[in-house]
Amino acid sequence: MGRTKDRIIETAISLFNEHGLSKITLRTIAKEMGISQGNLNYHFKKREDIIESIYFQMVDCINNEILELVNGKIKLNLLIRLNSTIANIFYEFRFFMLDFTQIMREHAKIKEHYIMLTDIRQEQFHEILKVFIVNGIIRREELVNEYLNLYKRIQIIGDFWFSHASIEKELSKNDLKDNNELIMQSLYPYLTDKGKEEFFSLKVSKL
Repeated sequence: MGRTKDRIIETAISLFNEHGLSKITLRTIAKEMGISQGNLNYHFKKREDIIESIYFQMVDCINNEILELVNGKIKLNLLIRLNSTIANIFYEFRFFMLDFTQIMREHAKIKEHYIMLTDIRQEQFHEILKVFIVNGIIRREELVNEYLNLYKRIQIIGDFWFSHASIEKELSKNDLKDNNELIMQSLYPYLTDKGKEEFFSLKVSKL
């Protein structure tokens, strides 16, 4: 991606985060950058193209972090770190999380990719849990689709925590600990005694 394109993306993310999607147009972005709208249109014909580019940039950031965990030695402390890292990535692209439903309604390509990505994430989550089960960190399923439904609950928290939390106040990075705690404590009931011991040794409940 060229330098001008990079600047457009960086400026758009900043403006979207500060003001929300509905208030930012191509003209707003061009004015903030000090370039003509024609110059901006040379790189991005529509605002939707910018949003799409930002989405795939966010996905790439998360993919890199997940692959590092999946391809390495899977441990509970690394899962905790991954969860925290993903929350920070979401914060950097927080407009997307705040306007998640609107974006999915208006951007067919993003929605299609998100649905496909959900299947991949579900499989990755399943592989991580299998390692934890073998290592005695997490118990085996006791109910049909128990861990599938756990994944779905965690996904809902990930997708909608930002919009819910922002109702009461403007979010800061310090608030991400609440997101981390919510997700990690969702995992707690499935831990074995060995897993709980490791959980508390890592002071997860205080993250």
